[in-house]
Amino acid sequence: MRKLVASMRIAFSALRINKMRSALTMLGIIIGVAAVIAMVAVGSGAEARIQEQIASIGSNVIVVLSGSVTSSGIRMGSGFAQTLTEDDAKAIARECSGVQAAAPVSRGGAQVVYGNNNWATQIMGTTPEYLTIRDLGIDSGVSFTNADVDAAAKVALLGKTVIDNLFNGEDPVGKVIRIKGVPFTVVGALTPKGQSPTGQDQDDVIVMPISAAKKKVIGSSRANAAAVGAVMVQASEGMTADAQSQMTSLLRQRHHIQANQDDDFTIRNMEEVFKAQENSAEVMSILLAAVASVSLIVGGIGIMNIMLVSVTERTREIGLRQAVGAKTKDILSQFLVEAVTLSVVGGAVGIAFGVGASILISYFAEWSTLISPGSILLAFLFSALVGISFGYYPARKAAYMDPIEALRYE
Repeated sequence: MRKLVASMRIAFSALRINKMRSALTMLGIIIGVAAVIAMVAVGSGAEARIQEQIASIGSNVIVVLSGSVTSSGIRMGSGFAQTLTEDDAKAIARECSGVQAAAPVSRGGAQVVYGNNNWATQIMGTTPEYLTIRDLGIDSGVSFTNADVDAAAKVALLGKTVIDNLFNGEDPVGKVIRIKGVPFTVVGALTPKGQSPTGQDQDDVIVMPISAAKKKVIGSSRANAAAVGAVMVQASEGMTADAQSQMTSLLRQRHHIQANQDDDFTIRNMEEVFKAQENSAEVMSILLAAVASVSLIVGGIGIMNIMLVSVTERTREIGLRQAVGAKTKDILSQFLVEAVTLSVVGGAVGIAFGVGASILISYFAEWSTLISPGSILLAFLFSALVGISFGYYPARKAAYMDPIEALRYE
């Protein structure tokens, strides 16, 4: 232990003698550690943001969309015709054991007016189950009920973006807005959800009973009065695949689709889409860390070069130490401690720069960053490992130097 302390003292003395050279040597490690921490923070921030967006969609969500139809031998695109109905949604909720809830959805756009303000937004006609499936909370007021759906009540729930653009800080609950000239009473304000994984503003929406939406806003023909564009489904925990299979069988049976015919609907499992996005974010995080790690290796090479120069400059000193009884391991540890000290001090400074860089990236680029203690510890340990790895060769060269040749060195 005493020898290690003595080696550290000698190492610090040697580094203080050449302060500028030591600082420049540490620069590579400082940049490397700072880059690793900042890049990992950016990657982790991206993953965390995707997780938030996944949570904002709702848990175990499956979307059933109206599919393509064939007319006179011509296959129309997906969603060309509304092949799903409100009864399909009720049947899915009733007959599929892997399903917790299902809600029919009819979408459309409309201009909304309140006082002197107006705003173009998305109209979502649905049932109360939709709020549960999408995990939509009510910030103020109340939700509409199934009785409102049955009565085609002209009530609405407003997203935050709509509220901000229509009411200028005024409480919207109880106010009457006009959608396509039809008065609707605002019964509640939805809890903000932010952007979806596709970048869509989830708060730029008005949710209302599907019956009122169809009759008063979106419109539908009598022949197609029960048709809907999609059905939102919440699968039971761990039963997403079973729920998909059950819904496929049920809908094919209800739509009288033969074995050799294609489905006239499309089922999308949101978990699979989000998992692909998560994997992409993880790969990006690993790539960023790998690229940043290259700077650490470059910094290590710089340490090895400077340590080799230091060994050459101190050849006579090494010879004198050997002559007065210094052992091979003493000289080895002295130079190895110098290299590790350079790396560790550089790593500590790099951590401060890395944390600062992450904060600046988050502030100026408005990019979500997440600094984890694990990445800081990993970068610090890696910097120490770089010092040991790249400092060993110069230290070994010094330790195994011929004392006679070392003393004769000019």
